Amino acid sequence: MTPYVLIVEDETAISTLLEYNLQREGFETALAEDGDMALLMAEERVPDLILLDWMLPKLSGVEVCRRLRRRESTSEVPIIMLSARGEEDDRVTGLDIGADDYIIKPFSIPELFARIRALLRRMQSNVLSDAIVVGDLQIDTKAHRVSRAGNDIHLGPTEFRLLEHFMRRPGQVFSREQLLDAVWGHDVYVEVRTVDVHIGRLRKALKVGDRKDPIRTVRSAGYALRPEL
Repeated sequence: MTPYVLIVEDETAISTLLEYNLQREGFETALAEDGDMALLMAEERVPDLILLDWMLPKLSGVEVCRRLRRRESTSEVPIIMLSARGEEDDRVTGLDIGADDYIIKPFSIPELFARIRALLRRMQSNVLSDAIVVGDLQIDTKAHRVSRAGNDIHLGPTEFRLLEHFMRRPGQVFSREQLLDAVWGHDVYVEVRTVDVHIGRLRKALKVGDRKDPIRTVRSAGYALRPEL
């Protein structure tokens, strides 16, 4: 099936460049020139991936990302944020509000495509596994569902992959570098700090009542899933 990519970009030169290269690589594309249009188009047809500019007319890319993550239909769609804002705080903000990746303008087309392919591969691989249960946590990777103590948990694509990786090896400690390789892939450069951001989001999503934090931080080593939930 041909992947469908929604390009959300108001600069004509950039949107034309993205559209041309994506279509040349066999992707189906659609273009939204402002935030309101992006939300409407994503509701009418859910994309396989969204390229989302930070600075947009009417509604910023940050707010668009927040609203897409709140919708059940688009809560798990991979989002790559494009921005000229290259400070660490800006990158962290982009990841915190739900983006799966963050690319600084001007960007390399080959690097962008490497990141797109890596995200789409990981999304496709999620449907190949069976349900996994660890304590009060259950993940069904075929249905892409997570629950804890009977409560449905809504996760973004990256947090879903992180949790799956942990649940397949409960109790095992993973360094940030190991998690980057396993969840983001060897062929994509992502800063180590990114792992901490997504772990924080995963912990927040898995917080149910007074139940114990399922992710254990191991000082100077990394993170592990508690096997005794």
